[in-house]
Amino acid sequence: MLKKERYKAFIDHFAENMPEVETELHYDSPFQLLIAVVLSAQCTDKRINMVTPAIFRDFPTPKYLAASNFDELYPYIKSVSYPNNKTKHLLGLGKMLVEEFNSEIPSTVAELIKLPGVGRKTANVITSVIWSQPNMAVDTHVYRVSRRLGLVPMTANTPLEVEKQLIKHIPTQHIHKAHHWLILHGRYICLARKPKCDVCSITHLCKYYHKLKKIHKMEQELLSEKHK
Repeated sequence: MLKKERYKAFIDHFAENMPEVETELHYDSPFQLLIAVVLSAQCTDKRINMVTPAIFRDFPTPKYLAASNFDELYPYIKSVSYPNNKTKHLLGLGKMLVEEFNSEIPSTVAELIKLPGVGRKTANVITSVIWSQPNMAVDTHVYRVSRRLGLVPMTANTPLEVEKQLIKHIPTQHIHKAHHWLILHGRYICLARKPKCDVCSITHLCKYYHKLKKIHKMEQELLSEKHK
């Protein structure tokens, strides 16, 4: 299967079977999503959705975060990964939003990455989810699934390389959705250690699956030869 055909098969499948898709993080505003995504680094969405309601309630705007301090904010965050750093990031993020962005969430990647705790991946999530911009956030799921499917070459060894490949080959109007398609497929089907190939609906275009089949076939042939 040519790369162009592989991408078309990938897009056609998900466009038909998952036409409406969104982040599993709960939020009601760009500010809330920003907090949730910053907290979600190396942590599950399920855990973040458990802690954010109290944060959203007691720190409803950047001004509330900016006026807070470590001892006040930390208890809300202590159950997530890296709570010390994330507490500091949110405090700094609140202050910068107030002082430099008039308490508004920036709408460009270049501006967003100036905020404490906001890297390229987070900025891509915010801009693609809130404004449907054609930006591709590459987390561990996107990185793993896109390489296994053969959408990007195995030589693409960094998130940025994977991002560039996906942006290059996915039609602009599908990029913000493709981000979620890859994440959800990796989260529930194409697991890191034990991918559920038996229930996967896109094995026909997956290089990883066909590689496993070849290995299994070779093992069966060797076993058969051994017992002759």
